[in-house]
Amino acid sequence: MSRKSDGKVGPLPDTEGLDAQGIIRAGVAAAGGAVSMASSFSVEDVVLIDLLQKVAPRVRVFAIDTGRLNEETYQVAESVRDRYGIEVDWYFPECQAVEQLERDKGMFSFRQSLENRHECCRIRKVEPLNRALAGLKVWIVGLRREQSVTRAHLQPVERDEAHGGILKISPLADWSERQVWAYAEKHALPINGLHRMGYPSIGCAPCTRAIEPGEDLRAGRWWWENPEHKECGLHR
Repeated sequence: MSRKSDGKVGPLPDTEGLDAQGIIRAGVAAAGGAVSMASSFSVEDVVLIDLLQKVAPRVRVFAIDTGRLNEETYQVAESVRDRYGIEVDWYFPECQAVEQLERDKGMFSFRQSLENRHECCRIRKVEPLNRALAGLKVWIVGLRREQSVTRAHLQPVERDEAHGGILKISPLADWSERQVWAYAEKHALPINGLHRMGYPSIGCAPCTRAIEPGEDLRAGRWWWENPEHKECGLHR
């Protein structure tokens, strides 16, 4: 669902040759207004929170509690909150919409068709995201190009026309998985326990599984679907 913002930010900043911290600085400087980071508390997101604390500590962090997250995600969220002394702005789905979905279609309708899965994601993720982004000029995310075919052309800074033309910053866009883990281990960052169990991608518990050796990094997300469909609507 598209929304009108409070006015588009200026031209996209030039990020050529900038590292992740430089991309953050350039994006925040171009914002001219409120900036916030979306976190699922994956290793990428914790790395990004650590970087933000170094170069842009006033940027707030928000998260979406779909009602079906793993306990390990809540645990690392609390570890991050304690380590950095930050508040996490949690957003929840509208309870009436969730109640109606489960009353009409049961607890696992998302496995019956792509349309049903998109409906569940729209209720549990996209609608809360729209509220989280209201009034923002920039949102920051931990996406990387090598994560999936749907992210292969990701740019460090893009205009997000699906959300009123605000800027979307992906400081880790060109980072490899090896780089992410090297940074996390060097700085002894809190790590989501699911990663240690073979989950490179973190999502809702019923829609995420561990991957097998040699599988794509997002093979464990909606594993019953084709790779080109593996987005939930948060990133379009």
